[in-house]
Amino acid sequence: MKIKNVLEMALSAALLAVVLAPGAARGCACGCGVFDVATSSMFPDGAGGMAFFESDFSDQKHNWHANSDAPAGDNGDKQIRTFFFTPGLQYMLNPSWGIQAEVPYDNRVFKTVSAAPGGPIASEHWSQLGDIRLEGIYTGFSPDLSTGLTFGFKLPTGSFSHNNAYGDVDRDSEIGTGSTDLLLGGFHRGKLTKDYRLNWFAQALLDVPTLTQAHYRPGVELDTAAGIYYNQLSLGPVQFTPVAQVIVSERTSDTGANASGGANDPGGINSGYQRIMLAPAVEFHLRQVSLYADVEVPVFQDFRGNQLVASALFKVILSYHF
Repeated sequence: MKIKNVLEMALSAALLAVVLAPGAARGCACGCGVFDVATSSMFPDGAGGMAFFESDFSDQKHNWHANSDAPAGDNGDKQIRTFFFTPGLQYMLNPSWGIQAEVPYDNRVFKTVSAAPGGPIASEHWSQLGDIRLEGIYTGFSPDLSTGLTFGFKLPTGSFSHNNAYGDVDRDSEIGTGSTDLLLGGFHRGKLTKDYRLNWFAQALLDVPTLTQAHYRPGVELDTAAGIYYNQLSLGPVQFTPVAQVIVSERTSDTGANASGGANDPGGINSGYQRIMLAPAVEFHLRQVSLYADVEVPVFQDFRGNQLVASALFKVILSYHF
């Protein structure tokens, strides 16, 4: 298998971000950032480009408090189901420097106890552009390009004002955060056997909201991942690589008058988390086309307050290298 293909399959770690609910009796762990960063497409090994299309799915309908399940009645929010569709482009200007852009479009269903008389369940369904990410890539630390940095911004292109007549959609449940974030990441990969069949990787990403709007500041996220992968397997002309990953994420509480708990709780009583997930994956290659898929399963979760979580998160990426 070509070294370029091997490196493209090295990293498929999904990184988790949580955008959490205002309202003392509400809370939702949106998990949107898990689909924004740190796919294998971020680890190039030379000049050239790649166009990709990523599709992800999250269905949050289980209430969680601290490190265990909690009664559904403790949380006014009942479900956030989201399909994420993200076309993107990466282009390495030379072996050391490159750029990447991701333009998400999200489809969301949100169910919650309404503020309408009688407290019925409100169901909102909408689709719109999400928050665009623009990043630079540097891999010039060593001749084999095994170590790299990513750096850039998340832009506030997604709307945070979708709502119904009763104002039931909280800031945490919006597709856009309304914030401009600084992004800084790093990665390293290496071989475990001399024949390059068994390899390892590690990475980290820091997401720091800097410019915010309308009295809401999302928490700071730190996401890390590590794993191993085995290559040089094939099914006829199709090459494939299994990947085993562990993902560790932490996010501080949201702040501001429109954060969880509102003005009486600027510390965000229903926001902030720690999570560990296992993410088995497989990637297939046929000439210039790659198909990647994984499932991310939480094995440890510690959430502040009451928040909705998903039993598993799903990712598929189709890419073309040129």
